[in-house]
Amino acid sequence: MLPIAALLVLVVAPLAFAVIGMVRTRGESPVPREASPPWRWRTSVASMLLYTLAFNVTFFVQELFLVLPKALTPGLRPTLFHNNHGWEGTHPLASLFQGTGALATLLVGIAAGLWLRRTRTGPAWWRLLVFWMAFSGVFMALPQAVIGALVPQGDVGMAMTYFGLGPAAKTTMALLALAAMPPFALWLLRPLLELAGDPVQVAGAGARMRFVWLAAALPALFAIALIVPFRVPREWVEVLLLPVIVTVAGLAWMQAGAWRNRAVRPLEGAGGWPIGALLAAVIALLAVFQLVLRPGIAFY
Repeated sequence: MLPIAALLVLVVAPLAFAVIGMVRTRGESPVPREASPPWRWRTSVASMLLYTLAFNVTFFVQELFLVLPKALTPGLRPTLFHNNHGWEGTHPLASLFQGTGALATLLVGIAAGLWLRRTRTGPAWWRLLVFWMAFSGVFMALPQAVIGALVPQGDVGMAMTYFGLGPAAKTTMALLALAAMPPFALWLLRPLLELAGDPVQVAGAGARMRFVWLAAALPALFAIALIVPFRVPREWVEVLLLPVIVTVAGLAWMQAGAWRNRAVRPLEGAGGWPIGALLAAVIALLAVFQLVLRPGIAFY
C-alpha cells in the first residue's frame, strides 16, 4: 500500500497537477520572448552550491541530534561520523532517540520556512540558502516516516517500535507524512519566486515554471553529484538514495505547482551571487566532513 501511495503522491499527482495548470492557464497571454531577459546562469550555479551546503548542514544536524541525546544517557557511548553515527552500550531509550534526528531537521525546516514567509529582507544568496535549509529540513524528515513504516531497522522505524506502534499506526503516520509533502512544497514556492531578478521572469505560468526549473530543480539535480563526496565511503545505495529522495520528493511538487503563484512580487535590491565565496564554503565544509568527521568524534 505505501509504495503505491508514494508513487501516487510523488509522481502521478504532480504530473496531474501540472496538466491542470496547463489547462487553466491556456488562455493566458505568454510573455513575449523578446521581453524576457536572458537567464543568468550564475543564479543556477549559486543555487547548486547553496543546496549542496544546505543539504549537508541539515544532514549534520540530523546526525548531531541523534548523537546528543545518547551522549546524555547513561550507558550509551555514541560517535558522530560524516555520513552516519554509531554507539556502544545499551539503554531502553536508545531506540527512541533514533527519531530525534528527523524531528530536529523537521523543526529547522519549518523555522526556516516561516522566516522566509514572514520577512522580505536579506541578500538573495542568504534567502536562497535559507530556502534550501527549509527544503532540506522538511524533505529529509518526512520521507523517513514512510521508510520507517516499511523498514523497522531504520532510524524512525526504531522510534516507532519503541512506542509500540502496530502496522496500522505506522501506515497512518506514513500516509500523513506523504500528505504533508505537497502543501509544504507549494508553501515554499513564493519565497523562491520572489528571488527573480526581473518581474518578467515570473509574470506568467510558463515563466514561473521555467524559473523554478532553472533556479531550483535543475541546480538541485546537479548538486547530487556534489553531495556524493560528502557521503563516501559507504554503500552506494546509502550514498545516493537519501539525496535523490530528498530532492525529488519536494521538487516534483514545486515544479508542478509553479503556475499557481500569480501575485508574486520579486524582491528589490537583493544583491548578486558570490560564486567564489560559495564554492570556497562548499570545499571547506567537505574538508570538515572528510578530515574531521570521517574518523569519528566520540561524545563520551
